[in-house]
Amino acid sequence: MDLDIALVLTQDGVTSGAIYALLALCIILVFTVTRILLIPLGEFAVFGALTLASIQAGIPSLIVWLVAAFFVINTLLDLYAKLRYKSSFNSKIFIGSALYIGLLLLAMYQLPLAELPMWGQILLTLAAIIPLGPQIYRTFFQPLVTAKPLVLLIVSIAVHVVLVGLGLVIFGPNGAQTQSFSDASFNLGRLVVNSQTLVIIAAFFIMIFVLWYFFEKTLYGKALHATAVNRIGAQLMGISPIFAGKLTFFMAAFIGALSGILIAPVTTLYYDSGFILSLKGFVGAIIGGLISFPVAAIGAVTVGVIESFSMFWASDYKEIIVFTLIIPFLLWKSLTTRHIEEDEE
Repeated sequence: MDLDIALVLTQDGVTSGAIYALLALCIILVFTVTRILLIPLGEFAVFGALTLASIQAGIPSLIVWLVAAFFVINTLLDLYAKLRYKSSFNSKIFIGSALYIGLLLLAMYQLPLAELPMWGQILLTLAAIIPLGPQIYRTFFQPLVTAKPLVLLIVSIAVHVVLVGLGLVIFGPNGAQTQSFSDASFNLGRLVVNSQTLVIIAAFFIMIFVLWYFFEKTLYGKALHATAVNRIGAQLMGISPIFAGKLTFFMAAFIGALSGILIAPVTTLYYDSGFILSLKGFVGAIIGGLISFPVAAIGAVTVGVIESFSMFWASDYKEIIVFTLIIPFLLWKSLTTRHIEEDEE
């Protein structure tokens, strides 16, 4: 291996690692606030990529009907809760959601999808995928808001399996790759830097800044931060765990869909590619101890670089090499962390 090859592999690794870092940040965010290991996070990325590919081909994506179906299910669950437990039913949210889905269906089936500018196609894709986050939380996790983490993990795995099956029905078995944001390239010494790499890295740093601003400067961000630090204390201060859960799933759907949109021009994604993507983000999150955002980001970028070099040296074993990284960190955590029995809530 000469220096030129090493530089190209490093560039590819950093590009993939930036995507894994975004997913790792999502995993940590959702886990610290809700205690849910979001296994189906990768499905948000895959659905985002395949929806964008469908829009660019001028074909209306059936994903909007999944959003409509979840809306009906959530409405029925809310009405049942109102009748059974005398809980409140917000008619304004119902009307707003119904109008949103109506506009989404109208846009998907009436607009000239293939002729839309790139930014319009991306916005339409995000508009179709982001509602799935809060909807999935309402359907599967809100009834279990006080359940133990093991129960939530089992439900998360089940949701992943369901979404993979729905992905096959909606998108079919064929993979897809989207158009590049730009075909430009730049010479940086001996390395030719692709503009797509710069877009991904820039998006990564922008998202880091946006998340920092959200958690440090906004009321909702501070509420989520308080919930992550002390769930019971935040609840006693009037912060609803259900609201916190829906907000974190909203953010997870947005970051997951954005990650899929960013990586789709450089790799072919299939309906079942989400599990591997989320697992690699999970490795980065474990390196960060499911707590530290900066360490998780560094760990995820390291995973991307190691994966890139593994593809060159031993492509048949690259997945094994990547996932073996998690073992020493788990051993180190088990030896250095004092075991504390889970608090009863």
